[in-house]
Amino acid sequence: MKQSGISTIERWREVARSKVERRNLRNGLLFISPWLIGLMAFTLYPICASFYWSFCRFDGFSPPVWVGLENYRILVSEDPVFWRALFNTFYMVIFALPITLTFSLFLSILLNMKVRGQPIYRTILYLPSIAPVIAVSVLWLWLLNPEYGLINRTLHFMGINMVGWLIDPKLAKPALIIMGMWQVGGSVLIFLAGLQEVPTHLYEAAEVDGAGILSKFLHVTLPMLSPILLFNLIMGIIGYFQYFTQAFVMTQGGPQDATLFYALHLFNRAFLDFELGYASAMAWLLFILILAATIIVLRTSRRWVYYEGETKN
Repeated sequence: MKQSGISTIERWREVARSKVERRNLRNGLLFISPWLIGLMAFTLYPICASFYWSFCRFDGFSPPVWVGLENYRILVSEDPVFWRALFNTFYMVIFALPITLTFSLFLSILLNMKVRGQPIYRTILYLPSIAPVIAVSVLWLWLLNPEYGLINRTLHFMGINMVGWLIDPKLAKPALIIMGMWQVGGSVLIFLAGLQEVPTHLYEAAEVDGAGILSKFLHVTLPMLSPILLFNLIMGIIGYFQYFTQAFVMTQGGPQDATLFYALHLFNRAFLDFELGYASAMAWLLFILILAATIIVLRTSRRWVYYEGETKN
């Protein structure tokens, strides 16, 4: 009888516990329901819809018509602008990304030095990165103006002929790269945080072994910063593959399609030509390109990324 009473009490406790758990689950779902509804309505549904539309002929007004892989076939074989936009995008990934990463690492090393007014310098270098991209684009559109821009005026006073930064197809993308170097404050801040976490005893041991500045940078600083470098590299790849706002505001893809990047071409096809099905196919192809590039970087990172405390066989 005593054991039966104990088992009955335990069953009641389990029932009460299950009721409390169900009530907590219900309350939790109610609390996060606005986020769940937003996720389904503004993220999951658009993703699924765009995947379906990529196989359809769809202008946004009439019902979509299933065409299978026709959009992808036209995209790869019949759209010459597609290959030009892809080339421009890869140009930024291959050239702009290493330049901006190297520049941001260099600035972070300078800002890590113990000098007077260090907080002021850090603030000055970080401020451009928090400015709205559209406002920055308009500012640089004035700075790079071939007639009255501040940069060309400065070059003129130095005896250098004025340069058509955004009207010369050969200089348009380099001009955008220069503008990008002005907004590296975010990656500089991340590098700077990593530099401050590098143990000082490693530098002291390197100095005892007779290492110079370059040796300490190559054998101490870079290995310890490699995880942060990997993060900034992946974020840069994603950002440059989707490069859009600066070109949209400053050049609209010109001159001679020199700044017609993939995302800008996608925008034009979707919202100027109203070819939403074709643009959806472009978006999914862009997703595949970004995913492939990210996977390649992550796979190769095993060879050059060092995590403190790990041991290699």
